[in-house]
Parts: sequence; structure tokens; C-alpha cells
Amino acid sequence: MDQVGKYIADAVLSIDTLWGGDVLCASGTGRFIADSWFSDEPLPVAYTHAAAARLRECGGVTGKDVDGKVVDEYLRDVKVQDAIAGLYAEAEKIGGLRGAYLNGMAICMGAMFDLAMEVLGKGDPVPYERSVVASTGKAPEPSRPEKKRERVAELLGRAGYASTNGAGLLEAVDAWRRERISPMASVRALGAAVIAHFDNLSAKNLLPYLPKELARVPRANIDFMAIKDAWFSGSMNYLGRARNADGTPQYEATYEINASLQISFPEFEQLVSHEVVPGHVTTFAYLQDLYVRGKAGFEATVLTMNTRAATLFEGIANNAILIAHGVTEVEQLPDEDMQIGVLLALLQDDAKNQSSYLTWGEKREQPEVAATLRRDFLVTEERAGKLSGAWGRHPLLGRMYLPAYRAGTDKVAELRRTYGAESVLPAIYGCNGLVDIQTVDQVLKG
Repeated sequence: MDQVGKYIADAVLSIDTLWGGDVLCASGTGRFIADSWFSDEPLPVAYTHAAAARLRECGGVTGKDVDGKVVDEYLRDVKVQDAIAGLYAEAEKIGGLRGAYLNGMAICMGAMFDLAMEVLGKGDPVPYERSVVASTGKAPEPSRPEKKRERVAELLGRAGYASTNGAGLLEAVDAWRRERISPMASVRALGAAVIAHFDNLSAKNLLPYLPKELARVPRANIDFMAIKDAWFSGSMNYLGRARNADGTPQYEATYEINASLQISFPEFEQLVSHEVVPGHVTTFAYLQDLYVRGKAGFEATVLTMNTRAATLFEGIANNAILIAHGVTEVEQLPDEDMQIGVLLALLQDDAKNQSSYLTWGEKREQPEVAATLRRDFLVTEERAGKLSGAWGRHPLLGRMYLPAYRAGTDKVAELRRTYGAESVLPAIYGCNGLVDIQTVDQVLKG
């Protein structure tokens, strides 16, 4: 591993450890900031230090039993700020597309470190705007759900679920969901069928625009499983550490879905395209292959939440169902039930941004935020509670990750409307160099 790789590994895994994450954990219940480690490189002291194990056990800086002495020991021996400073310096030295990507990564690492110090009472409060700009590249703003909500009402009316007012629309959505509910107990079989469908669509409408070398990469080597009482609705865990007899990767992942999730089949279709193919699993597998073939740097192997790259990945995932069908607009999808499902999923991601904005930008209380999300964004009561509570009020996720979904979705949709598939698809999947939500413009604008 070269010097820039060492700085990346130390910065990412030290931030992950401070927040209680374990990148080697196969489950989303143990992972946090670092989404992957599939380089076969040895883990740095940021992960192997004795204090790191204790931090992971207690849940990091937000854990109820966090020991200040353990934190002090870790910060003394693992020079987190030095790693971030080194990353900045290497980014400037490297320059170009990669340097810009690494600079954005360093900005996000710095914000996450300062948020951790804020939680510990060791630093000043981090401004909300700084947090959002770090991860999305743009200032915070409220969501505007009106057009999507109006379109949902129109489509529901045509499907026999007419409504005349706000409360009536919510009742119509709930009725539509109830009659199309997906059984989480059968998620493996259901997931396998939907994955196969979207994999076939991706072979038709994505693969022709990508380098021929990617044709042999499995786009959806994933196992679905239901888990009880998770704080998240679902967790895609990209592993990527299994190898074939010849040493080549198997590109494997798992998806854990909350057993209590209330989701219609059309919404489940959108979820599969988002999480699996041609969304997150496909994106990560392509990046792993690019790394193996020497087309991407070490940073492609430690993909990280709360970064500008993650914002791009969420944008790809939320546009994935459109990519799979070879269209750019929701109304171009072949089935109106599917259109309703996609619009409801997009409204949920608008709700994530709104939860962040109301909670941290306007200091609204959780019950008010939950009611707003339920009423204005048509989410289920379960989603409204989690997005306004465990997610929205988390000092890191609420300020840096929840705004990423909407920001990424809007940007990727704009790029796909502006540029042809032959240009935009290779760019967003990293075939012209690893990019994030801002640096992708460097590739497309030449």
C-alpha cells in the first residue's frame, strides 16, 4: 500500500471506529461508516488497536457506555487528524480527477471527526450547513413534495383509490399498499425473482454502454434475509472478500431487510433495483473489478457513507429502476402501479431530507417531524417514526446522510436528461475514473 492508501485507510477506519463501526462485520447491525474492505490489504492500526475493539464493543462515541479514557487512548495512538491532513496534502499533490475526489473525501472525514468531538464534548458544535455541504456539495434546503404527491393522487385515482384531500390521500395510499403488501417472510424467494428480472433488464439497457470487460462481472451476487427489530429498514452489506480458485473476486453481498417493514410489491421492485441491480451491488461490484484491473485506486475499496461518493451512489440507486428500463422519467415506466411505487419511494427519500432539515436546520421536535413526514410525504407510520427518530436525530446520519438521498437522486436524474446514455452511464459507474457527486461533472464536461 502506498502513502496515499495508508492515509485513506487510517482516515476512514479511524472515523468508522470512533462511531462504533466494524468494516469486517458481515451484518449491517455492526457496520457503520465504512461500507467495504475488499482490497486484501492488511488492516491498519486504526482498526487493530486494542482501544479500537473496545470502541466497537460500546458503539463508539454515541454508545451509552463509551469510556472517555478509551477514547483518549485511541486518539493518542491513532493520529486521526494527521491522516486527514495527509489525505488533503496527497490530494493536492495528485491533482486532476483523482485529487479532486480525494479532497472531497478529506472534507467529509474532517466533518465526521469534528462531529464525533462535538458528541464527546471535546469540540465546538458543527454547523448544520457545513455537514450538509461536506456530504452533498450543496447547501441544505427543504424538500418540495407537491408535484410527486399530486401525481400519486392522480395515478391512485385511476387505479380506483380516489381521494379529495390530504387525509384522504394518505388513506388511499395506505389502502393501495395493503392490497399489494410484500410478505417479508418470503423475502428470499421474492427477492430472487425480482433480482433476476432487473438483471435481465440491466443486461439489455445498461451493459451495452459500459466497457466490455464488465460483462463478466456478476451484477447481483447477493443473499436476501429478513431480520427482526432492526433500527434500519434495510442494509446492503457489500463483502467482496470471497475468491474463486483462480483468485478472482466473487463480488458477493448480503441484504438484510427489516421483518416489520410495510412495503408494497411495486415499492419492493424499486428497493431491489436500488439496493441490488443496477443499484448498489452492481455499482460496488464494478468498482471492485476496476480496482482489480488497476483502473481505480485504493479509495475504490473503502467506500464510505456520509461522503460525496455515497451521495452519487444513492443517486444511481434511486435512478436505477429507470436505468434498468432505459428511460429517464417515472411516467415512462411501463406500468402505472410501478410508477406509484417509485414515486412513493422517491417521496420517502424526500422525507429523509426533510427530516434532516426540520430536525437540525429548524430545531423541530420529533413528534412534529414525524407527523409532517407522514402527512406530506405519504410514508408509513413505521418509516415516519424511524426517519424522525433513530435516523433523523442521530448526530451524524441526521446531518450528513439523510440529505444525500435527495441530492444524489436529483443530480443523477439531471445528468441522465442532459447527456446520452453512452456518456453518462460509464461516467457514473466509474469507468472513466472514480467520481463523486461533484467530480462527475469533470468527466462529463471534459
